Amino acid sequence: MPLDHIVSILPELNKAFFETLYMVGISLTVSIIVGLPLGILLFVTDRGLFLEQILVKNVVGFIVNLVRSVPFIILLVALIPFTNWLVGTTIGPTAASVALSVAAIPFFARVVETSIREIDKGVIEAAIAVGATPWMIIREVLLPEARPGIIQGATLTLISLIAYSAMAGIVGGGGVGDLAIRYGYYRYDNTIMFTTIIVLVLLVQVIQLAGDIFSKIVDKR
Repeated sequence: MPLDHIVSILPELNKAFFETLYMVGISLTVSIIVGLPLGILLFVTDRGLFLEQILVKNVVGFIVNLVRSVPFIILLVALIPFTNWLVGTTIGPTAASVALSVAAIPFFARVVETSIREIDKGVIEAAIAVGATPWMIIREVLLPEARPGIIQGATLTLISLIAYSAMAGIVGGGGVGDLAIRYGYYRYDNTIMFTTIIVLVLLVQVIQLAGDIFSKIVDKR
């Protein structure tokens, strides 16, 4: 790769990199705020659990599966009217973060549900036996026991969001993906294309390493 060419695109690359961080940061935050309680709800309302509500479980599960089944690029386009109503624009990283959040919420919710299902049922039964309330069971048993899996799930969600954010560049979402498409693909500039790929690969590696370390730190089992 010509070094002088890479240097010349550094300002654009720097801007695109921080746009990507901005998009995935918002989306991950929203997915945790909404997806965490949604995942807990999917678990505790299941058959045989302490807040059994099969209708709620089935309805929420159907909605989660419905959103997850839609390819992201289709979801991105389908949400354009909603995005425009919510943030007042359909282009840029803020607009892209809306579709990213919608895609990430059900994904993270299922990860949370799966992590909680790995908890030994005996631990939950013991908490019920001593008279713990549902809120106490969730706060003192489910969340602490599932914490390593939830952190790993958040890491996986974040990495998926980076991939999705690159796809958002197709509709002018900004970020590294947008830079790769506008300068690399449309202008047949392989230098920019390979540079953006390297940046994304390194970002994913750092996130995965940090997630693995943090998960081990909080794992008290």
